[in-house]
Amino acid sequence: MSAGGAEEDIPLGERKTVTDFCYLLDKSKQLFNGLRDLPQYGHKQWQSYFGRTFDVYTKLWKFQQQHRQVLDNRYGLKRWQIGEIASKIGQLYYHYYLRTSETSYLNEAFSFYSAIRQRSYYSQVNKEDRPELVVKKLRYYARYIVVCLLLNKMDLVKDLVKDLSDEIEDYTHRFNTEDQLEWNLVLQEVAAFIEADPVMVLNDDNTVVVTSKRLVEGGVPQLEQGMIVGQLTLADALIIGNCSNQVKFSELTIDMFRMLQALEREPVNLATQMNKPGMLDPSEKPAKRENPHKYLLYKPTFSQLYTFLSAAFKELPANSVLLMYLSATGVFPTGRSDYEGPYDFGGVLTNSNRDILNGETVHKRNQAHKEMHCLHPGDLYPFTRKPLFVVVDSSNSVAYKNFTNLFGQPVVCLLSPTVYPKNMQDQSQRGSLFTLFLYNPLMAFLYVCGLSSMRSGLWDRCQEFLRKVNRDLGQLISRSRSIDQAFLQFFGDEFLRLLLVRFVFCSATMRLHKVFRETRNYPETYPQLPKEETVENPMVQKHVLELASILDVQNLFCDNTLDDY
Repeated sequence: MSAGGAEEDIPLGERKTVTDFCYLLDKSKQLFNGLRDLPQYGHKQWQSYFGRTFDVYTKLWKFQQQHRQVLDNRYGLKRWQIGEIASKIGQLYYHYYLRTSETSYLNEAFSFYSAIRQRSYYSQVNKEDRPELVVKKLRYYARYIVVCLLLNKMDLVKDLVKDLSDEIEDYTHRFNTEDQLEWNLVLQEVAAFIEADPVMVLNDDNTVVVTSKRLVEGGVPQLEQGMIVGQLTLADALIIGNCSNQVKFSELTIDMFRMLQALEREPVNLATQMNKPGMLDPSEKPAKRENPHKYLLYKPTFSQLYTFLSAAFKELPANSVLLMYLSATGVFPTGRSDYEGPYDFGGVLTNSNRDILNGETVHKRNQAHKEMHCLHPGDLYPFTRKPLFVVVDSSNSVAYKNFTNLFGQPVVCLLSPTVYPKNMQDQSQRGSLFTLFLYNPLMAFLYVCGLSSMRSGLWDRCQEFLRKVNRDLGQLISRSRSIDQAFLQFFGDEFLRLLLVRFVFCSATMRLHKVFRETRNYPETYPQLPKEETVENPMVQKHVLELASILDVQNLFCDNTLDDY
């Protein structure tokens, strides 16, 4: 009890209010801390625990609203304590979004984080001589920024970064801290994320237009009536990143961030208003179809990766697809042998260990042994017992051309170029060009054409043209007589259909672009696509040249199409 009155003078009802609040507060902290011990893989182990945690926080949030005056007078409830509760509810929704991949919960996290700022819950923290409270405030800002990045609220992100920068400056000035460099690095990472897109879309008044990269209604080429494709659905995706030179923020590289958004539909706000955050029951089913569930793994060890992969494989529903996205440094074979199996072509490095930093040590060890944290094509063979769709963005992506379908289930690998033209490599820190094509094909096209800004009217015109291109590419793939059936079996799922269509557009663009002249500059697939019917089809080439003409950059491309086509 606070000094608001001696305990014997407090009415029984008010004393019970304080006791009940303390119980709910302690229980909520216990459950919240227990979330750290839950396995991050699989679906079933954590659902009930999250449900109990949401239940207690719902009661706690409503309780402090209903009894605010008593808690202010008898408990001494401070505004930063209310902010701390709201912040943890925001974290709950964010982590529930990560586990379910349902973007509606991002809106719920945003609702609570936004209320904290609007109501200045943390405004009095700086007046207290407690650095740990200021750190809570800084962490709140960092989490709020992550949610806003995922929701493409870029104007707000810039405001929050300025607030965070001011708070860090005040924090380091007032306290003799050891984490100043760490917080300054956070600011640098956020700034790099904001500037990662290589092209700005501008209104007439030169304000930046924020364009959504998530799947929207009508954004996928529709299947023609009677078209025979597979009935598979993308259910789970592992998004793995280990690119040391790439922009990173909050355990997400820019490539991971882009693929995360590419595999999501636009969020729907189900329950809350921004100024009046309420609790959304996580057991409620979202109004739209759900997104594929995703695991985000930044620099996983081989053991961690295999654990997550095994859990996703085990729980994959019938008629469903597991997608694996790898954005990582290549590991190359050290020599040729008489027999070359699925472990002899190298692969991708998922985790950098100490040996990697010492080139001499690695060289000596690799002469006799494989790299421990390299994911080889052979490592994925056990998981081809179910439908598997693999995207590899790496300098040794071609290792996965040496794949074998052992169990008759559909398997497709989309493989990045292994080398880019020199003038295209300078921007690698901002993310891979290949992943950019899969995430935002128009932005990638503008980038390879050397365009860094565009008026919104022309952007919209080009997007409309790309929708037509996507429709034609969809028909081309589905009507091909020589295409491997694995592609068509995946074509029934909207996300996979869009990835395949964007892949063909990417490959066709690079094959026509005058700067991309080496075979290593082109993406490839397993199984091989029939090039003459897809990436080198005259109609596809004509579309690429038409887009170049709209942008007045046709001089950058080779015109291989027939004049009378």
